Amino acid sequence: MEAKKSFSDSSDFRRESRFSNLVQLVKNPLGLIGLIIVIAIVSSAICADWIAPYDYKAFDIKARLSGPTWDHLLGTDNLGRDTLSRSLYGGRVALSVALISVSLSLVIGLFLGMLAGYGPRRLDSLLVLIFDSIRAFPTIMFALAVITIVGPSLNTVIAVVVITTVPGYARIARTQTLALKHTEFILAERSLGAKPIRVMFSHIVPNVIAPLLILASMDIPVVITIEAGLSFLGLGVKPPTASWGSILNLGYSFIRDTPWMVIAGGVPLILTTLGFTFLGEALRDVFDPKLKKD
Repeated sequence: MEAKKSFSDSSDFRRESRFSNLVQLVKNPLGLIGLIIVIAIVSSAICADWIAPYDYKAFDIKARLSGPTWDHLLGTDNLGRDTLSRSLYGGRVALSVALISVSLSLVIGLFLGMLAGYGPRRLDSLLVLIFDSIRAFPTIMFALAVITIVGPSLNTVIAVVVITTVPGYARIARTQTLALKHTEFILAERSLGAKPIRVMFSHIVPNVIAPLLILASMDIPVVITIEAGLSFLGLGVKPPTASWGSILNLGYSFIRDTPWMVIAGGVPLILTTLGFTFLGEALRDVFDPKLKKD
């Protein structure tokens, strides 16, 4: 009975802690704004099939390069495709690339970082050397080199982003693991015969994951910008797939005829960057109050 009561109290404490964190996040003005923007962007991308007025690939040659009308709220491009619809579907591409890339980077970086921090010194030195070697390459130059060899595609963009961002997560996970490795509760667990895998996943992961999640929320707009930049250069998604970068590229080509494509591609990028940045700052203040700015 006492064990059940203790487990129940522990569960109640965790629920209260999560609720308290959510309240702190909502009370932060920038955090609330960021949360609203992120929810709006994510919802519009998920529901693009239902809220987009047209098929993003459908042509309407008679209405090509038109300004905002009741039929096309953000005008059309040079092929008569609805700009609003393409912007909504472009958000789906951007968020898909960002979420997949950041999730893979976080998981791989967490595993390699814990392995470096908890494993033998030789393995630690080897992994740190690999991390530093990867970080020495400028991301854009590395991306251009890989895409030139392999060819442009979403999978290539995701692979480039994962390779270049894993070291950042691994470094943080390694530092946190080294700090926890010799703490009393870890030493006590090891003295009871706990295997390294159990120690890492039962005790180290819960204490390491919070700063990695904060970094992930900060990295999402960076990844979206990288994808948009590569698509702007014609090295990202292939036509006719819609992307904010390809919309911007086309918009600059016809900016004298209509500026609406530039607006449709640029404003979502700005809003997404602001939303995730504000949310990341608020999450940092909630999970790590020591870093909170005065």
